[in-house]
Amino acid sequence: MSTKIKTLNPATATGEAKELFTAVENKLGFIPNLIKVFGNSPATLKSYLSLGELTASGNFTNKFREQLALAVAEENSCNYCLSAHTAIGKLNGLNETQIIASRKGEATDAKQQAGLKFAQEVTAKRGLVSAESLQAVKDAGYTDEDILEVVLNVVSNTLTNYVNHIAETEIDFPEVKAGDLA
Repeated sequence: MSTKIKTLNPATATGEAKELFTAVENKLGFIPNLIKVFGNSPATLKSYLSLGELTASGNFTNKFREQLALAVAEENSCNYCLSAHTAIGKLNGLNETQIIASRKGEATDAKQQAGLKFAQEVTAKRGLVSAESLQAVKDAGYTDEDILEVVLNVVSNTLTNYVNHIAETEIDFPEVKAGDLA
């Protein structure tokens, strides 16, 4: 008996899962394995897709959201998300140096770096960040709205990281491994 969560076959999916798979395929041109896992719970899949729409409607660029995703995935040691967001990050203008730096919580732009470090601390400390850390991100130019959007991005990415850990999702992007920062 398998203890991991199964990956659904879109060809045999029915009902709401099938409808959601079709919508994802129409948007992306394929259905990533993570979506096939999420399809086991249409409510969870809809929540994930909604979180994606909400983060996209915020103040941050696609490029910075990918940097946040990489920082959080590295902090959570999620190889699936590191692989996916490395590929997606490249599509959004990140080069290899920026991808590695983002995973380390680093950026050449001081404000971006402050946001990445803050996202990693929110992740590592499960939101119990110090007053000094909160002040540092504010001093770097983040508004209260921006800080909450960093938290939204952390939550969205942590959801996928945790599901991938539990499901042992098969990586369907060029593989990247946590801790391999050379």
